[in-house]
Amino acid sequence: MDGQGTRSSRQSRSTLCTYAPHLRLELAMMVLVMASKQPICHQEAIMPKQSTIKRARRDKKEGKAPSTQAGEFVREVIDDIREGKHGARSTKQAIAIGLSMARRAGVKLPPPEKGKASDKVRKQAKRELKRAEHGPVKPSPKRARASRRALEREGHSAASSAALSRHTKQAAKKRTAKDRSAAAKKAARTKGPAKRSAAAKKAARTRARG
Repeated sequence: MDGQGTRSSRQSRSTLCTYAPHLRLELAMMVLVMASKQPICHQEAIMPKQSTIKRARRDKKEGKAPSTQAGEFVREVIDDIREGKHGARSTKQAIAIGLSMARRAGVKLPPPEKGKASDKVRKQAKRELKRAEHGPVKPSPKRARASRRALEREGHSAASSAALSRHTKQAAKKRTAKDRSAAAKKAARTKGPAKRSAAAKKAARTRARG
């Protein structure tokens, strides 16, 4: 692997694998751009952990965006795949499962805009949001078992550092400079001085290793 590829891999591990608290917004923003186009399937196989729900509620209490809250559920899915609990057909599908979990848990994550996803995906997201208005949605046990078995037959490469790195680059290409600037400004507002300082120091260490 050449120097550029090594740096990319290191940056991917730094930003996506450690999941430091001050990087949740970047993860959430990345997943929303690309995952909305992925057909959602087998999403009812997984119920989120209580620790994930608590982190998402804490994010909400701190005034963070629904996309940041949803990032907690995506994190759980990625971790589960890496631990071998189940697989995913692609990185997009893994992220789509996380976003679906978030909506069913009550995160007010808006459905994809028209033209950015199929009608089927958009309708699914709307249904999940509507059902979650009355509390977290529990899947049908029979459907959950069938979906779980299907996911267990899938591979685990969707959560690899290389796959996440490719996905990050694809997502970045689809965001305009204006979008990136707005996200950076919002992150600066919500992180606070301590977390901004920690993020800057971590970025400096990453560049030094490169």
